[in-house]
Amino acid sequence: MAIRQELEKKEKRTCLYDKHISLGATMVSFGGFDMPLLYQYNGIAPEHTAVREHVGLFDVSHMGEVTVRGKDAERYVNHIFTNDVTGMPAGKILYGMMCYENGGTVDDLLVYKLGDNDFFLVINAANIEKDWAWMTEHAEGFDIDLQNRSDFYGQIAIQGPESEHVVETVLGLACGELVFYTCKTIGDVIVSRTGYTGEDGFEIYASHDDIRDYWDKLINAGVVPCGLGCRDTLRFEVGLPLYGDELSEDISPVMAGLTMFVKFDKPEFIGKEALLKQKTEGVSRKLVGIELHDKAIPRHGYTVLNMAGEPIGEVTTGYHTISTDKSVCMALVDTAYAALGTDVQIQIRKKVFPGTVVKKQFYNKSYKKN
Repeated sequence: MAIRQELEKKEKRTCLYDKHISLGATMVSFGGFDMPLLYQYNGIAPEHTAVREHVGLFDVSHMGEVTVRGKDAERYVNHIFTNDVTGMPAGKILYGMMCYENGGTVDDLLVYKLGDNDFFLVINAANIEKDWAWMTEHAEGFDIDLQNRSDFYGQIAIQGPESEHVVETVLGLACGELVFYTCKTIGDVIVSRTGYTGEDGFEIYASHDDIRDYWDKLINAGVVPCGLGCRDTLRFEVGLPLYGDELSEDISPVMAGLTMFVKFDKPEFIGKEALLKQKTEGVSRKLVGIELHDKAIPRHGYTVLNMAGEPIGEVTTGYHTISTDKSVCMALVDTAYAALGTDVQIQIRKKVFPGTVVKKQFYNKSYKKN
């Protein structure tokens, strides 16, 4: 009881906190919030499988939202963002990073264009305060209205092959025309089709009251609530990065293999010079996938070795995958060992297990792209 009371003092709660408690969720600290890890007594697998095969519901209200409006909105976003929003049509969404001058990653984020000179930025929960300070620091000289709206918006994600049917029939939100990485506003509600699971899915941003209402309708319709546990296993299987693991102030987009989201042909953005140097001259470490030849599970921080037993890197995320039944991980290793097919080893406690460098996507994605 004392531990729970102490946790409640330190952690923030989303607008759906009481809903999670009523459903018997196992709660954990994540990104400064008290969040549901899972709802099932028999582990993460049933929630993971529900998303892969049917549909699942996530509370992602801990994510941060920042609005950028005004005459210089496009120029400002391009200044802080590695991707290029020049001429971006309303309703389009882009993924990219904000970087420090040295190329390290401030955060990875989604940029929505809602209208002329009207951008909506979605940032990671653990980075809200840091990102906001960084954004305001670099807003000088731009004619913009920059607002941190993280406390206003709640957000849910409906993910899985049945998500479109559920969103339209249960919530009455017409969204079937949306394709991957697009969005629309319906009154005061923003609906997008992106996803962090590798499956088709939607995100809904709205007031806390509306989000609570949507949650209840979906749960009453039988949609499976899903926690952060399966959110991580799902995103990992399709090779999507998590800030703090595959990206950080010490791991640049080039190191992480995300150069396609860095547009070097635009005139300028913070970190461009450093990232261009990394791209042209190479980097000392690269993010790779590794498949073990055994059932052992590689965890974050475990040491990767070459075949001579010398340390060459460390695991960023690892699991025995639910969808493919394989022991795999993503790891940051010395570039000399990053080629596909390279034999490596991973130190797991007191034993060493052999593995092979493979593609980081361990499961095929399924999105509505056209």
